[in-house]
Amino acid sequence: MCLIVFAWRPGHAQPLVVAANRDEFYARPSKPLAHWAESPQVYAGRDLEASGTWLGIGPNGRFAALTNIREPHKPPARRSRGELVSDFLSGDISIGEYFKNVGQRSVDYAGFNLLLGTADQLWHFNSRDVTAQPVEPGLHGISNAGLDTPWPKLLKARAALNEVLVDPQPQALLALLKDSQTAPFSELPDTGVGLATESLLSSVFIASPTYGTRASTALIVNADGSRVMVERSFGPSGARLGEVTLTV
Repeated sequence: MCLIVFAWRPGHAQPLVVAANRDEFYARPSKPLAHWAESPQVYAGRDLEASGTWLGIGPNGRFAALTNIREPHKPPARRSRGELVSDFLSGDISIGEYFKNVGQRSVDYAGFNLLLGTADQLWHFNSRDVTAQPVEPGLHGISNAGLDTPWPKLLKARAALNEVLVDPQPQALLALLKDSQTAPFSELPDTGVGLATESLLSSVFIASPTYGTRASTALIVNADGSRVMVERSFGPSGARLGEVTLTV
């Protein structure tokens, strides 16, 4: 994922509401949201190049999502970050134990943010700091820096999420993820990729011939444990490919 905005509201009728965009090269093969036959109660898309995923849900209220940290001058990593999500969803160890394990091998991966949850917890891990912390109740966002780093796309998407929180519906969450307006040059971060690329990547929804938003995901978790998850898939230049709806 390259943008996740979410509301964490313990004790609320809908404690977790998530809207997220996965940005990737269109040439990288993947499968859309589905049940994983080899992992009971895991539902996620799948990266066919490395077999991991970017966002998904699992048994006992498990939730996991990932964004990369933009570090263009770092050498290639030894392992794929997507396995950090899939391993948590298909496992049964606690968040604390899992983060302890991740912290010990975080150098094997390119920079990442990892968001992990269960029915009553939500935690964030940043590989730059090698620190895990519980997420405070409220509205939050993660793009390609740290939690709540005020990049224009994060601020815009988080504000849009706030507007629909009274009665969040999957289609409203997907609609806010379709905003393709780029940020003014004066507001762009400098992450070392050049002004033209910073501009391309500054919109909530990214579209180009080779790279862009591949999937938009809306997730609503209810207090009774039931979950609604909708994923919309896109191809080159933002062409819409399909939509999957799961209620579990």
